[in-house]
Amino acid sequence: MRPGSGSLASSLFDAPGRPQALRAFLLFALVLGLQIPTLFMHVLVSERRSRHNEAATEIASKWGKRQTITGPALVVPWTRRWREADDKGHARDLTEERRLVLLPESLDVDAQLWSEVRKRGIYPVPVYRLQADLRGRFAPPDFAKLGIVPADVDWKRAVLAVGIADARAIQKQAMLDWNGRAIEFLPGNADAPELGGGIHAELDLKEAPWAQPFTVPLRLNGSDGAYFTPFGKQTRVRLSGDWRNPSFQGAWLPTERSVTDAAFTATWSIPSLGRNYPQAWTEAGELNKAISASAFGLDLGSDFGAYPLCERTLKYALLFFVLTFTAFWLLEVLGGRPLHPIHYLLIGATLSLFLVLELALSEHIGFGASYAIASAAVVGLIVHYASAVLGSCVRAAGVGLGLALLYGFHYVVLRNEDYALLLGSLLLFATLAAVMALTRRVNWYRSTPDGAPPAAPDAR
Repeated sequence: MRPGSGSLASSLFDAPGRPQALRAFLLFALVLGLQIPTLFMHVLVSERRSRHNEAATEIASKWGKRQTITGPALVVPWTRRWREADDKGHARDLTEERRLVLLPESLDVDAQLWSEVRKRGIYPVPVYRLQADLRGRFAPPDFAKLGIVPADVDWKRAVLAVGIADARAIQKQAMLDWNGRAIEFLPGNADAPELGGGIHAELDLKEAPWAQPFTVPLRLNGSDGAYFTPFGKQTRVRLSGDWRNPSFQGAWLPTERSVTDAAFTATWSIPSLGRNYPQAWTEAGELNKAISASAFGLDLGSDFGAYPLCERTLKYALLFFVLTFTAFWLLEVLGGRPLHPIHYLLIGATLSLFLVLELALSEHIGFGASYAIASAAVVGLIVHYASAVLGSCVRAAGVGLGLALLYGFHYVVLRNEDYALLLGSLLLFATLAAVMALTRRVNWYRSTPDGAPPAAPDAR
């Protein structure tokens, strides 16, 4: 190899007389190559998120899973009677025992949630204790429409069933208050499988229980979320708690809510007209899906869940590479100090390292603090390096200021997802306008030997 000759990339890249358009194309190719570590970061974020989910599942299996309270419902056996002819044409009377499920005329739920954070390894998982008092009363259904003779209903074998998603997490023996009479709840919910697993109380009624009030006190552990179903003809739920970041979900949003840094309060008022199942039925059919779809409540939205934000950061990695390389390339074009491809490669590696630092720190100190520390470390390192390769502390400081503004702008975009497209498009437009303004007099077909921009041609 002749002295002074370098690699193909070097000869194409850093010859002072090389057309700047070709150098820009090679920079773009380098940016695309730097997307390879970004792809690996997507895999790493997915893996860490899976580990966090595994930790949350393990804690929930011991503490209590997401809770959905379904009910209560009154389940009563009744006898269906009919007459049919046998093979010889003789009429005979037949009977069949069936069950009637009645929903409350009114249902009021007053619930309070106390949250805490449990850890499995380095992964924090929010859990809660829930105290819910369910009150209401039943009204007579339209027996004729249901095809039931009231005298065929066996009230002595009636049970009150309550569906609980994870009954294993019940923390205190529940006692039903039925019209002033205390009745102990029993495990299981075989009388009303459409309510899911749960508990039931044997009522032993002497007559129809219309207008008799009931109270069901529940003390549960749970995690991830707390939900209720609108079983009343008119259902009212008031839920309060000390979690600062609740995410209201389900078939209905609260009619009233208040969220502060220390607590929240939410109120739902739901008529039966909005759900897809009746006040009474004798055959469940496909009601399971309809009942599940009518649940409403909240998820424990968490500051610990930094993985979605880290994934969104990765989507903007290409933008960071392009804007940072554009800044250094403009300093080349306008400042007359050409950079080697290794310089760009090291700067790109530093930008890639930001993604790793952000992810690693967010698992210990939260996303906001991890973003600030990672961005400060990257900006500081690039400024220190740029002051040497550009030969000017002033230019390096300008690069650092631009990077700091870019990271700050990016954080605002991450926290305001609804405005991400608008803010991002404005940033790209402003950047393109700045590049066009700064390079409007550059001759892209040649460069002067010292790399300075050539003089503008005379206007005629």
